[in-house]
Amino acid sequence: MEPLPTRTDVPPWVIVPEDLKDPEVFLNVLKSVTWSEASEQDLLELKPLEASDLTEVMVYGNCLYKLRTRRMLQSMPERIRQRLAQGMIKLEEAMQSLELGQ
Repeated sequence: MEPLPTRTDVPPWVIVPEDLKDPEVFLNVLKSVTWSEASEQDLLELKPLEASDLTEVMVYGNCLYKLRTRRMLQSMPERIRQRLAQGMIKLEEAMQSLELGQ
């Protein structure tokens, strides 16, 4: 298996712990929160907690950005569940159409 390519477009002030394999996710969160490509007003720090497999997210910056980031991070699991459910429905429909075509 090939190692993951090194990301070059992650700003140097976005601190990503070693246990998080995809820093692109957090860069996209910042872009979505600020609604722009440049997120120079915010600082996002991720700290893995030693006692568990959780990661603490610290957001520094404007209070409005903090609230947006919090809402976005809290809604991400539900969005992922919805996308997976939609994907399963599409997969079932495709499998049924293949069975009907035989």
